Amino acid sequence: MPATKTASKNRSHQTRDDDSSKKKNKAGIKYTDKSPGQQNLTPIFEAIKKLLLPYEKETMKLSSSGGQVALISKKPVEILGRKKDELCFASALVQKGYVGFYYMPVYGDPKVKELISPELLKCLKGKSCFHIKSYDKKIFSQIKDALTVGYSLWHKRGWL
Repeated sequence: MPATKTASKNRSHQTRDDDSSKKKNKAGIKYTDKSPGQQNLTPIFEAIKKLLLPYEKETMKLSSSGGQVALISKKPVEILGRKKDELCFASALVQKGYVGFYYMPVYGDPKVKELISPELLKCLKGKSCFHIKSYDKKIFSQIKDALTVGYSLWHKRGWL
């Protein structure tokens, strides 16, 4: 191969390596290169993750990588005739412009909504995803309360 082609090929590999290292973030969060306010979301994510930690016991397992965390019940259950080896209880995921807090008890039982504070319900987008856009201790307190309610409900149903 002529020297000019080899040099060009080496530069293109180097450019790709440089580009990939620029996209990586120390926190490993998926959307860091797409949203200028992303650094403001990391403390929100960490606060929600901290709220999930006390529930990692018995059949509940916490898995985390990068900008996502999930609290999953590993107890096999049957719901409406369908067997499930595991159930996602709650999770958080750094999205573009917000942290998505996914809370499955509200998805599985619409009556749970009645037990959630109005401020937190304002963040609900869809069936089970709450868009948390700012670091608000009041919202975190309400998430903590919702986790307590959901855990109690799932425990009574034998899902934990």
